[in-house]
Amino acid sequence: MAGPRAGNVHMVNSPLRRCTEDDIAAAASTLATAFDDYPWTRWTVPAEDHSRRLEELQAIYLAHALEHGFALVDDAVRAVIAFVRPDAPELEPAAMRRIVELHGERLDLLMGAATPPVPTGAWDLATLGVQPDVRGAGLGSRITAAGLDLVAELDPGAAVALETSDERNVRLYERLGFRLTATTPISQGPTVFSMLRTSDAQ
Repeated sequence: MAGPRAGNVHMVNSPLRRCTEDDIAAAASTLATAFDDYPWTRWTVPAEDHSRRLEELQAIYLAHALEHGFALVDDAVRAVIAFVRPDAPELEPAAMRRIVELHGERLDLLMGAATPPVPTGAWDLATLGVQPDVRGAGLGSRITAAGLDLVAELDPGAAVALETSDERNVRLYERLGFRLTATTPISQGPTVFSMLRTSDAQ
């Protein structure tokens, strides 16, 4: 991944903080940009109005994370990470209906993609995104480490699970204490890598 331009270095070192409702629009925009070429979203979100659909989907999932977990951003909102608690309820019916609409004709692909469930009692690292012009400078690792520290503070000893469909991300998460638990090839779609970080890695 390319490093940041010299003029953006200060953004990489900007403080990290809890995401609030006021940050959702900017954070969703960052996530939509970060996931624009991501295998899973390219497969499950229609090409028509892809960026707009993806941004709205990210806003829905972020709002859920803020209510049933937490999200972190850097001050410039160039990086976003969200975690969902083990006891989080399903999304509200209205949110689910909108998700169905946004996936459109790709919904059948999404519904047919079976991956292992989040292990009982584990937090879900639901999303992590860094804007392309600041990738490769350590911001993704820093915000992930901060999020994992906060999970440990809120729920000592809890495990954290995640899924990624970009094999390059597996190395990043392994450096942060995650281990690969399953590799799931999706028919006519991407391969999904399931990972888990247990308390002994903290």
